[in-house]
Amino acid sequence: MFRELPIGLTPPDWLVRNLRPQPAPPVNRPAVARAAIAMSLPLAVGLATGHAAYGALASMGALSGVIGDTADAYRMRLLKIAVPQLFGALGVTLGALVYGQGWTAVVAVTGVALVSGMISTIGAVASVSGLLLLLNSLIGAGLPLPGAWWLAPVLMAGGGLLVLVLALLAWPLRSGVPERVAVAETYRKVAELLAAGTTDGYEDARYAVTQSLNTSYDLVLARRARHHGRSPELVRLLAQLNAITPVIEAAPAAHQAGRPLPPEVPQAVRHLADAVETGYGGPLGLDIPAPADQTSRAVEQALRHTVEVVGSRSPDLRTAVADDDRLGRPATLRARAVRSARDVVLSGDSWRYGLRLALCIGLAQVLVSIVPVPRSYWVALTITFVLKPDLGSVFSRALLRALGTVAGLVIAAGVLVQVPRGWWDVPVIMLLATLMPALTPRGYGYQTAAITPVILLLSDVLNHQGAALLLPRLLDSLMGCGIALVAGYLLWPESWHTRVGVRLADAVADTARYVESAFRADTEGAVRARMRRRLYRDLSVVRTEFQRALTEPPPTGRRAAAWWPLVVAVERIVDATTAARVHIKQGAKPPSEAEIGQVVTQLRELSDGLRRVETLYAVRTDLSGPADSVLEPLRQEVAAARAITSPK
Repeated sequence: MFRELPIGLTPPDWLVRNLRPQPAPPVNRPAVARAAIAMSLPLAVGLATGHAAYGALASMGALSGVIGDTADAYRMRLLKIAVPQLFGALGVTLGALVYGQGWTAVVAVTGVALVSGMISTIGAVASVSGLLLLLNSLIGAGLPLPGAWWLAPVLMAGGGLLVLVLALLAWPLRSGVPERVAVAETYRKVAELLAAGTTDGYEDARYAVTQSLNTSYDLVLARRARHHGRSPELVRLLAQLNAITPVIEAAPAAHQAGRPLPPEVPQAVRHLADAVETGYGGPLGLDIPAPADQTSRAVEQALRHTVEVVGSRSPDLRTAVADDDRLGRPATLRARAVRSARDVVLSGDSWRYGLRLALCIGLAQVLVSIVPVPRSYWVALTITFVLKPDLGSVFSRALLRALGTVAGLVIAAGVLVQVPRGWWDVPVIMLLATLMPALTPRGYGYQTAAITPVILLLSDVLNHQGAALLLPRLLDSLMGCGIALVAGYLLWPESWHTRVGVRLADAVADTARYVESAFRADTEGAVRARMRRRLYRDLSVVRTEFQRALTEPPPTGRRAAAWWPLVVAVERIVDATTAARVHIKQGAKPPSEAEIGQVVTQLRELSDGLRRVETLYAVRTDLSGPADSVLEPLRQEVAAARAITSPK
């Protein structure tokens, strides 16, 4: 009979959240195959030509390409793999120029860290580019690279571009397919939302729809931004994506009604998803029961509009463009580049992150310059990965980095001891490379465990040190994690003091503006749709930030857990507002200005209160009005939000 663990031995919630593997989609088999080929082929060519070190450098470059091989759309793959390789080539060149130059190298690498940190705050592509700029400069400054000064940048960039070539092989045959698949997946998520009805899974289904919409719009609009003309295919995809919006707006009303929709309704949306994915254009029937009330009538009308758009091969160009504009048409590439450069220079966040990263890298370089540390560049490499600005909590990443390194070293020990150096390295690298795209979606610790043995094996090809690499690698990683925790975490209060209340306060203020405009007769439908989409997107970001904060140790994690019910409450307020708007469209009596003003005032007071406190407390609400008003459910949700308390 098992004994229960004493309370003192029970792991805390924040630690359990850090160690729990993330739910991952099915393994991306093409990405696994690309990783195996791109990582092993350069090494095989190097061995065959008698230049194993050159092959190892190219395989290291391929490693960066494999890490960046995460996009679905082919044009996004082109950006996320090719652009970072240019920065990586620049980084290794700068690092090699200061190799062995003592304090000059320390100053140079610290300056690169500042620039890398600042540009990493722009976006996804810039983040990977900044990462490779710093990583490769550290490698160049810490390793004696073989060949002429230009050879290492060419080899490493070539390895990364090999991943890109493999990723683009199917582009001529599958152009536009990833975008269609993404839009179809959004339709399927909407079908799950409608099927959830009044069940407990409604909240999760609604969040999944928001995430899917964000992904689809990012893919389609990013692709269209590089088309000077109007591509009929893209116009159709945008029209199909926008056409599902009325169905999404009707879903809260159906949920609020408390009666599940007929199963034929979500099945009809799944049928539309199949048509979108295959590119079908033609007559589409809508076989659903006749509407029995206002809510089901709203769903039925929205579905009929969606059926018309999906079944049309030539949607109205003006309608598609207008909808596109209302949802935020991307600016030209030049305009975005200028805006991004201005934001980097003037943004306090970019300077703070750049200074944090530069401080940690500078301390690491000074430390290894004073204290002899074998393979000292690993200390700074660890810091670079741990302090990534867009991948979660620094504390969590430091913890997972240390644990993942230990697990990876166990695998590497077996490989370095049992596998003879030479041609046997090729199949081993091929096997280990498949683990990276397979395990990365599970979490940062799993990614570290997969990458560590690959890096050590390639380093052994360059340095021929075998198992002697293991202990220095462990010590350097622990030193890097320690520096990141102290100089990049504890010394910066905003990194460990919760700021979730400020983010949520902004979302509540935006919700107040949405409520105010939703019931105005002079507010255009396009304006309401734009506000609602942006609000849901912002709330998804807030939800992600809260989930990251939950992995922090006390007091941050405990405070985030206390605030979490309020995040859900604000989402329900937006839903209730959308549902009320749908009811008015179906003939319900619009609310009075006094009713609207009362709700807006309560939301603004809630927003102001959230900015002033770190601990929630009960707030008296003064929300009253006609019981039969269309705003009654909204008033109840606002009252519930204001009544939420947290433990003192």
